[in-house]
Amino acid sequence: MMTAARSQTQAYCRLSPDAIAQKDRLRQAALGGDATAEQQYNDLLTQHAQAVDRCRRQSRPQNQAIWVRLYDCDARAGALERLLDDIINKGYNQVYLEVFYDGQVLLPVANNPTAWPSAMRSPGLEQVDLLAETIQKGRRRGLQVYAWMFMLNFGYTYTLLGDRQQVLARNGAGETTVSADVDATNRDDFGESYVNQGFVDPYNPRGRQDYDILLNAVLSRRPDGVLFDYVRYPKGLGPESVATRVKDLWIYGDASLETFLRRPNTDMGRDLLRRYLQQGYLTENDVSQIRQKYSPANVGAEDKLSEDDDKKQEPPPSPWPDEEALPALAGIPSLGDTYNQQLWRLSVAHAQQGVIDFLSNVSQRVRSRNIPAGAVFFPEGNRRIGGQGFDSRLQPWDRFPSSIQWHPMAYGVCGTTSCIVEQVQTVAAGAPPGTQIIPALAGDSGQSIKNRPPLETQMRDIINAVPQIQSVSHYSYDWQEPEITRERKFCQ
Repeated sequence: MMTAARSQTQAYCRLSPDAIAQKDRLRQAALGGDATAEQQYNDLLTQHAQAVDRCRRQSRPQNQAIWVRLYDCDARAGALERLLDDIINKGYNQVYLEVFYDGQVLLPVANNPTAWPSAMRSPGLEQVDLLAETIQKGRRRGLQVYAWMFMLNFGYTYTLLGDRQQVLARNGAGETTVSADVDATNRDDFGESYVNQGFVDPYNPRGRQDYDILLNAVLSRRPDGVLFDYVRYPKGLGPESVATRVKDLWIYGDASLETFLRRPNTDMGRDLLRRYLQQGYLTENDVSQIRQKYSPANVGAEDKLSEDDDKKQEPPPSPWPDEEALPALAGIPSLGDTYNQQLWRLSVAHAQQGVIDFLSNVSQRVRSRNIPAGAVFFPEGNRRIGGQGFDSRLQPWDRFPSSIQWHPMAYGVCGTTSCIVEQVQTVAAGAPPGTQIIPALAGDSGQSIKNRPPLETQMRDIINAVPQIQSVSHYSYDWQEPEITRERKFCQ
């Protein structure tokens, strides 16, 4: 059997046309009720799983995943089998299945947290568990199935819930990511509409609880891994793509503000911070007024300062916490010594720390069940821009837990692989030793698409430049198979 399996693979671990055609015939016959064909089909699934597994163990990359979204039509008899067969035919051994996205969940209604609707909208599909079915049928074919979930982007439907308004992220104008029209009706490079986005305050306990319930429902299906996407804040357009003022930051939700105002270790520090957040800046007069408020003449006798303490007020004491109170602060280079610069620095650190804390919590929940966890991110999402600006996504991937998989989206577009390789090299340089880096590549096999070289060329050049890379993923099946995807969307 192993000899037969070995002969069935070709370049890049793809199955041979003859092996694919034989499996297609048997699958169709089995779907028609032919018991003999069904047995032969199942035997062939085992052979093909062995063939691809053997090939991948001897190839680089050893793991090759593809990103997949399911549609209502995939619930038809034989449709999911056809899709998964095609994926293993192409030499993949992992599937990143989109489970929570655009405010909807790939779970049956009976097991679906009430905050989000089911991704299966057609009548009669409310109780279909395509997540569990894909995991089971994927493994039957030698495919590991990861659950791919949006994280801080809970979706537009969530923003409509009247009792969840306090969960939403807010900027200094009091706007949510929906009311601010961060990206209006635009679509990104991958066809995703920003209209469906709705970002939450990572510090809000109700939002964390809602997400934990959702995550537990997904984990009960025992996926082979969980990938967290949108581990960040939204990205604005044009000038709004760079955060340069505190009021640009999505830290004005009730929970975020409450947490932030607890960070300074003195009352004076809290008052300075509160006024800074309200105004967006501090003047010398502001600092003087607040210092005067806490001068010995304006506090109770029990709080009067000694002469030595009074002398320490020149210059005024730092209102900032030590590094133990805000670990992310240590990772941001100093921007200067003025109050405004220090407060700006602290505000950015607070925003980033919310992302890190949320990710650490959910990834630990996954890993506690002995399931791998990973985070998807943009290599440029943590950039400093200009004198004091930051990429508005504030995605601090360089401080993500090194115990989880790092999935940088190396989606650079420059006509060659140079910018794509550079993105992966940037991540490798910023990752602690031993971090598992799994680049996500966009494009198609055997041909350039949207000014990106073929996937094979991208993989070759990345592995040559960063030899420790052992796994990659390809975005996406819909890109590779637009005609099949159209059939799957409209049940043709």
